[in-house]
Amino acid sequence: MPIEPGDTVTVEYVGRLEDGHVFNTSRYEVAAEHGLVEAQGATREEYTPLTFTVGTDAVIAGLDEALVGMTAGETASVTVPPEEAYGEFDDERVRRYDAETFEAMVGQDPEVGLHVHAENGLHGDVTAVRDGEVEVDFNHELAGKTLVLEIEVVDVR
Repeated sequence: MPIEPGDTVTVEYVGRLEDGHVFNTSRYEVAAEHGLVEAQGATREEYTPLTFTVGTDAVIAGLDEALVGMTAGETASVTVPPEEAYGEFDDERVRRYDAETFEAMVGQDPEVGLHVHAENGLHGDVTAVRDGEVEVDFNHELAGKTLVLEIEVVDVR
């Protein structure tokens, strides 16, 4: 039976950028081949199929929409534009802080690449430290990017 909103599905997936770079996957072998296992310090057990209920905003809209009408065992390659994934890059989500203020808020010296958690629940990455100023990007790391998802429907309930 074709998948409908409200169905619980289990999918295997490989997420790529348009240039072919793999950014995430449920398949350990693909993760190992593309250096994700080492980069994330993950174990084989952490690479598992994704299970969620279609139509509940549990995943990006482009994946949710692509699954409707598919059936168990079916595979597809889906191109998801930014607006159906993690949104467009928003310059207003890049904030600048005085270095002393940043250190007081975070409790660490600013360093490019440092991942920070703001009190309002946002997560960001330090992208620049210069002239006593710290730049933090609160955009999702995949904001503004078109994604290519290879999906396989494993189960539908």
